[in-house]
Amino acid sequence: MSIEYPDADDGALVQDDRLWQGNGWTARVIKNEDDDGWAVAMIKDGEPEPALVGPWTMGRDKKNPKPLDVNAFNTLVKTANEVIRRHEQQLHAQLHKNVTVGTDDGPVKVCLDITPDEDDPYATLSAFDQYGEELAKVRVAPTFKLSVSSASAWIDSSYKKP
Repeated sequence: MSIEYPDADDGALVQDDRLWQGNGWTARVIKNEDDDGWAVAMIKDGEPEPALVGPWTMGRDKKNPKPLDVNAFNTLVKTANEVIRRHEQQLHAQLHKNVTVGTDDGPVKVCLDITPDEDDPYATLSAFDQYGEELAKVRVAPTFKLSVSSASAWIDSSYKKP
């Protein structure tokens, strides 16, 4: 049994002053085009664009960037992961909305789930009783505005397509 060690050309991780790879990320220190300073770009493996670009500290000579190190890289990875998580939460909130409407039969939860398909975007409007049982489900335009009043009107129409 032989153990192979990766050569530098074999995709081994680079951990250099201006380029650091690991944990599925690459940190690249770049010249800030807007001023004399430096920036760091955090790129998730497999992604074409950086998830995070931010200012980077100058070195002691006040001319060159501070070198990357394992502690700085780990902090950058944590920050970039948080940025992605917040973006995903925001996108989820835009695509999945719900309101609760009080009815004579108890509360009804009305959900709007948008499917942002490039060719045929659409949304699904669903209603659930207080026990989670589905009462109705219809396909609507992705621009449908869900509110308590639009949900109430849908319920009052016996769940006819709005």
